[in-house]
Amino acid sequence: MINNLTSIKAGLALVMLCLLFGIGLGVTFGVNEAFFETYVAQGIAAHPELHDANSPKKIWRYAQRAHFHATGIAAFSIGLLLLVAASSLKQQLKKIVALLIGLGGCYPLAWFTMFVVAPSIGTGAAHTHPVTEMLTYVGVGGLLLGLVLLIANLFLGLFSE
Repeated sequence: MINNLTSIKAGLALVMLCLLFGIGLGVTFGVNEAFFETYVAQGIAAHPELHDANSPKKIWRYAQRAHFHATGIAAFSIGLLLLVAASSLKQQLKKIVALLIGLGGCYPLAWFTMFVVAPSIGTGAAHTHPVTEMLTYVGVGGLLLGLVLLIANLFLGLFSE
């Protein structure tokens, strides 16, 4: 069993970082929500031509979504990694699948990136910012590819030792 857990170590490390990020955001919201609100208000005041009346709520929601997605994806991924450890995947493929699942933690960073850049470039541009798109593709793509490989093993017996 220890060997199985060792094979998912990198993926587990990424997932734990994602979980800590999500919890850290939640704690920071509770301790100093005004910091986030001030950041948004100052950015909007510096670039009023890029914003409408809904911008403050939208941008604040980006930070909340980063928190929600980080904790949710991390919890979901921990369960997937336990399945990877218990699966009949080849050892090298277990490492790859675990890493792909761990990359799912990049998706919440896309929401956080939108929160960071939206006050200065606008909410629409924040969605298409290159860093936002890269984190989205890496996070969603990695998680989905890892999930597909795991499902193929669990239900079809593919990639077994």
